[in-house]
Amino acid sequence: MKFILISPKNRTAYNFRGDLIREIIACGYEVIVTGPNRDNIEKIEALGARFVEIPMNKNGVNPFADLQYQKALYRLFQTEKPDVVLGYTSKPVIYGSIAAKKAGVPHIAAMVTGAGYAFTAKTAKAKAIRTIMSALYKKAFRCADVAIFQNNDDRKQFVDLHLVKDEKCVVVNGSGVNTEKFAVAALPERTTFFMLSRVMYSKGIREYLAACRMVKQKYPAVRCMLLGACENIQDSLSEADLKPFIDDGTIEHFGETDTVADYYKQCSVYVLPSYREGTPRTVLEAMSMGRAVITTDAPGCRETVVDGETGFLVPVQNAEAVAEKMCAFVENPERIKKMGQASAEYCRQKFDVRKVNADMCRYLKIKGNENFEFV
Repeated sequence: MKFILISPKNRTAYNFRGDLIREIIACGYEVIVTGPNRDNIEKIEALGARFVEIPMNKNGVNPFADLQYQKALYRLFQTEKPDVVLGYTSKPVIYGSIAAKKAGVPHIAAMVTGAGYAFTAKTAKAKAIRTIMSALYKKAFRCADVAIFQNNDDRKQFVDLHLVKDEKCVVVNGSGVNTEKFAVAALPERTTFFMLSRVMYSKGIREYLAACRMVKQKYPAVRCMLLGACENIQDSLSEADLKPFIDDGTIEHFGETDTVADYYKQCSVYVLPSYREGTPRTVLEAMSMGRAVITTDAPGCRETVVDGETGFLVPVQNAEAVAEKMCAFVENPERIKKMGQASAEYCRQKFDVRKVNADMCRYLKIKGNENFEFV
């Protein structure tokens, strides 16, 4: 039996799907992971999977390059003859599903991990891309046997837009989190706020930076951290834009890392003012480690926080509201521990990766997993 995972970025394959890959291998499958380059392939192979490089620009808009990507996937499926294929994020879903159908793959799954730039941004460019992607998504979902969403808002929007039939749709609680790897850790003595994200507008980076500046002006001893790369893509803050906040001490900025748990340990409260998510993995990791969370009352984000119990939900694109809740933690430090404990418990009840992967394997029709039940 053979399973192929179509990944847009190698890091997400081993960071976000590593536990799923191990679970499927444990069921007796050979697992193949595709990725756009050879970055960190040893970490994918260490999971027990075989890696195949298939070049792809996940943010590119060149239709000829995308068709080459689809053809390369088709050739792979013809050669390997997988029993199950799963693509996640837009291009793997679209071109992977179409190629898999053409190659006669028995079971094709497509996972939407978030609506993405085209469905959230309001620029003319985003609207043009959305029109094209809607047509492509519609074709891809006709090819897929199951469409897996990470929140009901995304599911409803895609169904309402007639991109996919409701009877094909299922919802899982994100990609889950390994609660043993991200175990509850002691809180730091100094009140510290932390955001981990690509430095993009849609992730709420401008709101976080503005809120940190407001809080630091009122409480200079507070520490504010940011971990994430500036990418030369649409919707991304530039290094020049970020530099003033670093230079004046508003934030401490760190680049990408594979040891994110070390940074969660340094924070008291995790902050993600995102405009929309599938289910934000970073929030789940912070929750698992016993951190209270400030995030937005937006699709994908609102599912992760019990407002007033495990953290706070704030309006989208409202830096003042983010700052207000950050100050509430500074002024009432007992909330940090209480809400952090509640956050960890809620995470284990709802987002434990073993529970999520049991659902995933059922929807993927992974044989050997039928009788698995997580208690």
